[in-house]
Amino acid sequence: MNKVILMGRLTRDPEVRYSQGETSTAVARYTLAVDRRFKRNNDDQTADFIGCVAFGRSAEFAEKYFRQGLKVVVTGRIQTGSYTNRDGQKVYTTDVVVEDQEFAESKAASEASAGRYQPAPAPAPAPASDMGDGFMNIPDGIDEELPFN
Repeated sequence: MNKVILMGRLTRDPEVRYSQGETSTAVARYTLAVDRRFKRNNDDQTADFIGCVAFGRSAEFAEKYFRQGLKVVVTGRIQTGSYTNRDGQKVYTTDVVVEDQEFAESKAASEASAGRYQPAPAPAPAPASDMGDGFMNIPDGIDEELPFN
């Protein structure tokens, strides 16, 4: 199975082109800056920059509504490829082919952050005593209210 879910901010406005032929198809390319959860080995980079490509109506939607700094959620699949550049060197590519895309924040929040995106620093890990086991405690005396036993 090849399935990707990303949430990040657009690094610039989408680049949209239309295919040639009888029925032209919109093709939108954009890059998402996706924050990393943790820093590794003193790495200063706190985000990954992931190329996305959308086709047809998804591309037209991106062209109309997506702008630099907007936070979006994208689902799709990873696709790899290669081509030979003008210097005769083989270049390998990896893109996310968009199957679904949607806004991840309100318009007001997106306008407040537009054009000045800075990746958030990785959060410091919580002390071991604060982490717990990840489960919520169930108060005593409510066994009869639970839908299972």
